[in-house]
Amino acid sequence: MNFLIINGPNLNLLGVREKSIYGELSFESYFKDLKAQYHNINLEYYQSNIEGELINEIHRVGFKYDGIVLNAGAYTHTSIALADAIAAVNTPVIEVHISNVHKRESFRSKTMIGKDCLGTIAGFGLNSYRLAIEALLFGLDER
Repeated sequence: MNFLIINGPNLNLLGVREKSIYGELSFESYFKDLKAQYHNINLEYYQSNIEGELINEIHRVGFKYDGIVLNAGAYTHTSIALADAIAAVNTPVIEVHISNVHKRESFRSKTMIGKDCLGTIAGFGLNSYRLAIEALLFGLDER
């Protein structure tokens, strides 16, 4: 099985930025633990602050991978182009948020990409990624 985690803008600063919201661990450190936990699957990671690069990455894997875990960051709330990219591919995508977006500013409750995703997981810190992987594994087993 091949899964890709895609992180959008500003998520390269995890462990440094707004620690009260996002925690103190870098994504790279967390990703090493995820890879060890899911050693039986090919788990890859991609991050970009640029919307078009995120779309290109979805296109690159969207017809051949088994699942995508996407934290689109602020693009979640603004990007019709990302929603269109998700809708265009066959690979299931799960939308992920580290924080509980419904407890934050009201604009964060609006998702432009959610309707095209298999589901959404939010508010469980970095463990939101693990829960998304579990959801993909369970969902793929049910097909």
